[in-house]
Amino acid sequence: MILKEKISLEKVCKKEPKLSRVEFENNREAVITHFLHNKDKGVAQVYKKDAIKFTKEILDNLYPNEIISNSVAEEALQYGIFDEFDVPFPPIKNPKFNFIDLFAGIGGFRLAMQNLGGKCVFTSEWDQDAKRTYKTNFGETPFGDITKEDTKSFIPDNFDLVCAGFPCQAFSIAGKRGGFEDTRGTLFFDVAEIIKRKKPKAIFLENVKGLRNHNGGKTLATILNVLRNDLGYFVPDPQIINAKDFGVPQNRERIYIVGFRKDLGIENFEYPAPLKRKVSFSEIKEKDVPPTKYFLSTQYVQTLKNHKARHEGKGNGFGYAIIPDDGISNAIVVGGMGRERNLVLDDRITDFTPTTHIKGTVNREGIRKMTPREWARLQGFPDSYLIPVADASAYKQFGNSVAVPAIQATANEILRLILAKNDNRK
Repeated sequence: MILKEKISLEKVCKKEPKLSRVEFENNREAVITHFLHNKDKGVAQVYKKDAIKFTKEILDNLYPNEIISNSVAEEALQYGIFDEFDVPFPPIKNPKFNFIDLFAGIGGFRLAMQNLGGKCVFTSEWDQDAKRTYKTNFGETPFGDITKEDTKSFIPDNFDLVCAGFPCQAFSIAGKRGGFEDTRGTLFFDVAEIIKRKKPKAIFLENVKGLRNHNGGKTLATILNVLRNDLGYFVPDPQIINAKDFGVPQNRERIYIVGFRKDLGIENFEYPAPLKRKVSFSEIKEKDVPPTKYFLSTQYVQTLKNHKARHEGKGNGFGYAIIPDDGISNAIVVGGMGRERNLVLDDRITDFTPTTHIKGTVNREGIRKMTPREWARLQGFPDSYLIPVADASAYKQFGNSVAVPAIQATANEILRLILAKNDNRK
């Protein structure tokens, strides 16, 4: 009976009283989904023991009158008792390379890597809403806090590439140059520690443009010193990459840092050249008029105009911005200003009846916020990418994400080099 009845991990989390949400999400769902995605691969051994253990606990709670042995739990796992894989972006079956996805967010790195034929063998993300979106699209629950040894212990060996969009933090630099120990207590330290332990062939890190001058340039200098001298990687000078140069209409500059294990003999790397084709907002604009809730109220519009006028009077360039159809957006970022700096004109609206509680009436100029789907397109996410969260969370998640096409173009150059090394050693 047990092997014939499909179980949803998510339903078990929500409905089974004997397994609290916090207890269950302590990497249990991550272990099981990672095992299932890798059960035909050698990497599955990293997850197998705990996947069987957690499955047995679930089955013991669901079927208290039956004796559930480890062998029964393992059989249930192998024969697909958990119904988790009807997702838009399932794992690659015959991958060209494998990678891990740290600070994964909603999977921008993963999407780019899968587009290039890569297989994700480990992922981590601490934000619960982001984990939900990630799981909805990839069928895999990210592990939690990467600073914890319990989480690090599940990272397999022998992956090709580590991807990480880690937060920008200052270091307490004791020495003149700043080294591995100086980064303790920061999230970069955990990235560096994983690189030190696992020694992947290549690294690909993404951060805000401001990292270049953060803490007077000491932060970036320390990162490069750790990667080059402490960890032994060839790391070319980082480069600022703008998403607008790679097929999306968004002016989004981010710093990319790539590196190669020195024994590979790679001594030169060229970042991808910008595409010749420029894209405008009109190409990603909603084809149908969006719901009225995205159109600003008259009072909101007036408030924005007053705010901008005050700053213009002081000689500042702050305030809202309306993106023309033939233009490109400002960088989409978390917070209200990220939306207010990316308003659009949409005169297709005919029904001005408010659908949400607003002050004033719906403006007649057609000024509206971009929709979460438009933000997804600005970051290069395809329309098949599902958005299972409320708008507020969706804006945050896409605002925090990487621009997929820019990541993919850079990753393609990384892979061209390391895969060529693989071919030469056959």
